[in-house]
Amino acid sequence: MAYQLQEINRRIQTDVAEFLAECDESYAQRVSLAADKILSHLERSPIVLLSGPSGSGKTTTAMKVAEELRRRGVNSRAVAMDNYFLTPNPKTSPRTPEGGIDYESPLCLDMELLDQHFTALSRGEEILIPKFEFARQMRNDSAGTPLKLEKNEIAIFEGIHALNDEIAGRHPEATKLYISARSNINEGAVLRFKGTWMRLTRRAVRDYNFRGTEVARTLAMWANVRRGEKLYISPFKNKADIVFDSSLPYEVSVMKHYAIPILQGVPEDNERHDEMLDLVQAFENFEAINPARVAKDSLLREFIGGGSYKYH
Repeated sequence: MAYQLQEINRRIQTDVAEFLAECDESYAQRVSLAADKILSHLERSPIVLLSGPSGSGKTTTAMKVAEELRRRGVNSRAVAMDNYFLTPNPKTSPRTPEGGIDYESPLCLDMELLDQHFTALSRGEEILIPKFEFARQMRNDSAGTPLKLEKNEIAIFEGIHALNDEIAGRHPEATKLYISARSNINEGAVLRFKGTWMRLTRRAVRDYNFRGTEVARTLAMWANVRRGEKLYISPFKNKADIVFDSSLPYEVSVMKHYAIPILQGVPEDNERHDEMLDLVQAFENFEAINPARVAKDSLLREFIGGGSYKYH
């Protein structure tokens, strides 16, 4: 599916508030359909596995699906699988072709503990969700959170490797969702903004504003992130019970407010400088939207901040 640039700009010029509301409602309908699928599988399993590549909005989507299920009377809890990262061991950690630790590899996750926890939750037993401290790059089980599912309660585990055979393959009874910002934006038949650019922009803006990561560093990591997607994430998306497009037609018009200044700051000697100039020029095709107009519960708030959800 592709959006049309002319239609986006026309809607912004005509009635931007109505445009944003319609886009958010379309996303809410996708969340509702996901909740329908989960409920249809509830007797089979209380476990939901939600996967998607970096920048796809997994965290917000998981929280929104849990919220929708609670509205329907089914208590639900979203669990970040990032907390199941193993404390990196330089001697045994998987490596990229360049020799660095491959943080995109599923081998960085504690697969055995996840398997045990899914089984325990399905039996009505209590588990202790670990806590991974990214600042210290270590897992702290003593800071874990207990979780026990009562009858007709659901746990949504979200993470890039949720559909990996070593996770989903061990629990085929779980409901499986795959999300990504998949839609390009065209002008007629001409591609103006790639779906992968949406995800790169989301990550670059979030990391710059909230993780203190310069955009040049995000760009340097992006090649390995994309490599990891092709190796470890995309091959399993056909396992999903439902595939979910998390792109929002208005997001490029909002993101240009944040992205253009940081992209223009990429040093000229950066090997991806020319690509960043192409991206800046792509943003210039879009009418701007003031970020203050974005709803507090919009998925986009996961990346620009100021939202009503709490992110860790």
